[in-house]
Amino acid sequence: MRVAILGAGAIGFATAAMLCAQGHEPILWSPSGRRTQALATGDPLVSSGAVAGTFRPAVAASCAEALNGAACAVIAVPGYAHRAVIEAAASRLRPEQTVLFSSHMSFSALLLRRLCPEPAIVVWGTTVVTGRQTGDAAVWVTNVRSRVDAAVLPDDATTRGLDLCRALFGDRFVPRDGLLAIALSNLNPQNHLAIALCNLTRMEKAEAWKQYANTTPAVGRLMEALDAERLALARACGVQVRTLHEHFRLSFGAEGATMGDMAHHLATRGADPSGPTTLDSRYVTEDVPFGLWPTICLGQEAGVAMPLHAAGVQMFSALYGRDLTSDNDILPALGGLAGVMATAAPST
Repeated sequence: MRVAILGAGAIGFATAAMLCAQGHEPILWSPSGRRTQALATGDPLVSSGAVAGTFRPAVAASCAEALNGAACAVIAVPGYAHRAVIEAAASRLRPEQTVLFSSHMSFSALLLRRLCPEPAIVVWGTTVVTGRQTGDAAVWVTNVRSRVDAAVLPDDATTRGLDLCRALFGDRFVPRDGLLAIALSNLNPQNHLAIALCNLTRMEKAEAWKQYANTTPAVGRLMEALDAERLALARACGVQVRTLHEHFRLSFGAEGATMGDMAHHLATRGADPSGPTTLDSRYVTEDVPFGLWPTICLGQEAGVAMPLHAAGVQMFSALYGRDLTSDNDILPALGGLAGVMATAAPST
């Protein structure tokens, strides 16, 4: 199956490698053009780790070229690039194509639906793969998740959308009831808040450090306290989501009674990714404005206090010297959260 991958960072590369390994035909489009230069001039994509091999995905010079002839498109860019990619793709999508958000943030699927209502949209609570780009045409795939939460717009396209995901990536998708459940199933923002905040000087000094080895029991307790806020919000919104511990057991095979125990287990078995080595990290620049901030706004709409989430946003804004919430260009385009709540609420 021909699949347009809109984005050519670590997730785009890892997704392309996985699709090639499954016998599909991905075509990569880099919005800037820089990330696919090596591939476009003939270098193969070298993938190691959980997906190992040498592959030759196609490269598109434009969004229109990527979408031409593709059965579906995977949006695989950080939240801060969603609006630009959505606006580039909206006028070129055909009604029979399906758009997959890997992963969905800040209700950006509603913006695509507003601009282009015909195609079915599948939103994931997280990415199928995790990884790091290790060269101009190389990626290290650290993990392929065994379970990924997903929801489909419109509701009557759910079976078709999930069948497509399974045909491409295997039987790992768990249906959730609407965008609100997906928004509250993405644990990356809260987890990265704890990890980045407690290791910020390592990031700023570009130290080499391991993520789970530095998720000490104290950091684990902060992650669990943040998770308690998210779970309270999910209950208030009437949606079911996995707990932090369930997520780590299902996604990474982690063992232990506490988050500190789980992190130690992952670190000692060698499943420990490197932490960010710059302040210009998606752990902050994406997850604060496009993950934490929408969660706080949801809490305000639902009357649920999110003091740790709010404190994290305020501290990161102070550390970075700017209001990071203003970086979110999706919510203003949707007119804020008041209308989103009604649109994204569970259908049952």
